[in-house]
Amino acid sequence: MSNHYHLVLHIDKPKADSWTEQEVITRWSTLYRGPELLQRRMAGEVLTEYELHELRRLVEVWQCRLTSISWFMYCLNFVIALQANKEDGCTGRFWEGRFKSQALKDETALIACMVYVDLNPVRAGIAQDLPGSEYTSIRDRIRQAKRQGKRSKRSPRLLTFGEVETQSRNTALL
Repeated sequence: MSNHYHLVLHIDKPKADSWTEQEVITRWSTLYRGPELLQRRMAGEVLTEYELHELRRLVEVWQCRLTSISWFMYCLNFVIALQANKEDGCTGRFWEGRFKSQALKDETALIACMVYVDLNPVRAGIAQDLPGSEYTSIRDRIRQAKRQGKRSKRSPRLLTFGEVETQSRNTALL
């Protein structure tokens, strides 16, 4: 959309809770350089007991952040704001306010949300149809389904806009 975006996110908390200290460090260090303490550990230096304790404390913080929607949104919005301000040649606040989120408690809610997100560009008149809605996951999913259909010599049937709208309304009423 021209002034906002939609995401459907899933956090696999049990899986994240099972990460070892090294897995957390590896994941964190792919995103951030990390403090000197982490750099020294990764270089193979022997750390003191106090330094190891401090690193364990940091790993706990990083693990929480790696599974936090708020942290994810902070990082994503920061990068988008930097890029947009650079393109516009300005500084200052880019986003009007904090992001909004809605927990999706079951598959029905998830499907209804995904239908809403997928149809948003069509409803707003930005795209004529789902395959034509740029920068959306539905466009990618349609392309992938077509590629898979060609491989299997059978093209999957895609729902029409009216069918999706009807299913969306019916799902919302459940």
